[in-house]
Amino acid sequence: MGESSSASKKDDDQELQQFRNLLWGQNIKLDVFRRWSQGFEFSEAEPSALVQRQGGPCAVIAPVQAYLLKILMDTPNHCLKDLTHDKCKQVLIQALCNILEKCKETKFRIVSLHEEAVEAMESSTGAPDEDGNVNTSADTDDAPEAALERLPENFHKNLSVINLDDIDDVSKYLSENFRTLTADFGVLLFMYSVLLTKGFENVTSELSDTSEPLIHNTYGYGSQGLINLMLTGQAVAHVWDHEEDIGGLKLRGISEQSEIGFITLMEQMRYCTVGSFYKNPKNPVWVMGSETHLTVLFSHEKRLVSPETSSEIARRIFKSYDPEGNNFIPAPVLQDVLASLDLVSEPEYVEIMVKKLDPENLGIILLNAFMDEFFPVEKRSTPDTFDLLHYNGIPGSNEGNKVRFNRGSAVMLECDLKSVCVSNPMLTCLQTKWPNIDVNWSGSKVPSLN
Repeated sequence: MGESSSASKKDDDQELQQFRNLLWGQNIKLDVFRRWSQGFEFSEAEPSALVQRQGGPCAVIAPVQAYLLKILMDTPNHCLKDLTHDKCKQVLIQALCNILEKCKETKFRIVSLHEEAVEAMESSTGAPDEDGNVNTSADTDDAPEAALERLPENFHKNLSVINLDDIDDVSKYLSENFRTLTADFGVLLFMYSVLLTKGFENVTSELSDTSEPLIHNTYGYGSQGLINLMLTGQAVAHVWDHEEDIGGLKLRGISEQSEIGFITLMEQMRYCTVGSFYKNPKNPVWVMGSETHLTVLFSHEKRLVSPETSSEIARRIFKSYDPEGNNFIPAPVLQDVLASLDLVSEPEYVEIMVKKLDPENLGIILLNAFMDEFFPVEKRSTPDTFDLLHYNGIPGSNEGNKVRFNRGSAVMLECDLKSVCVSNPMLTCLQTKWPNIDVNWSGSKVPSLN
């Protein structure tokens, strides 16, 4: 344990430079860097909800919030409204340690800033306040433009790396240096700690394609590879299960059931396919993606993540052969579906079943006809009603500009809905996980994904 020796400092500096280029590209846009320059900060209106001051750093903040909620869900007799500041601080450190543990290859490599450089840089960030307004105090107003322009350069020049072997040492270090986490560069320092703990070669080999920076140089949002690294410890660029063969290329997705789930509006728009490892995580907590932002959905209902029943598996397999979501498959595909479910799939039997399930010879097999034949008694692991809570860390996306958890009552309807409701992206996104869900949200409006 302790700071890097002078012999390895050169290697640390070189790897930090490599990650700098991988994250931001050759030139760091000042406005994007400033949007990322914030600490981990809890909302005054919701003790355990992190505040995101501007668009961009949700690629780190939302996964941290998700892990924080996972820990609270596992805490007996917790009440979200009654959490003390000290308890939230402890759980935040635990969440950060959870993420770092998933990324550890050989040792924990915690990135910090040289103390003497912090105050000078903080005074020049012009960080926005909780309402999204840029701080116009004398210090910030009078900061020379040149100092602002040099901010990304000065930040990277003043980074140092501390190597730790044990997660208890990491937790102790973060507790003793908690102010660093809450100061202007806390989110960035944690992101660099995650990346260095994973290692440059490991990150780039999992990404496969490093032609685009991990942080969009105009809009500032994080790439899927960065999000996946934060959630699973793997920097793969895709969200399907295992590998997919796309035009002869083997593209890696999520390799095992995730602790935290992920669902996205982009799936409904046909931009991606989210696999079962993300849709059915170990804990009832899901990061939700819109086109440009990440929020978090969670529930106290543990049955939402209980193992799938055989009929649910059958439904999922059937739908994997129905990418358009039409609730039917071409008749010739029936044999593949039966084989995938380890059901009888000999050609003679399949031919009999096709005639039975497609009596009018339309060339298609309907989902309902298939389920009635092979799984006439459908069992569901998901309860008919359950609570949902939603977190959006941007104050302006919350009622009264205060970050709070929005509460909803979900009900599973009898039939599968197939609707893309432009005015309700929240419901559209939820339906990628629960096709027949409807939710009544408390309050005057549906929570925002943006």
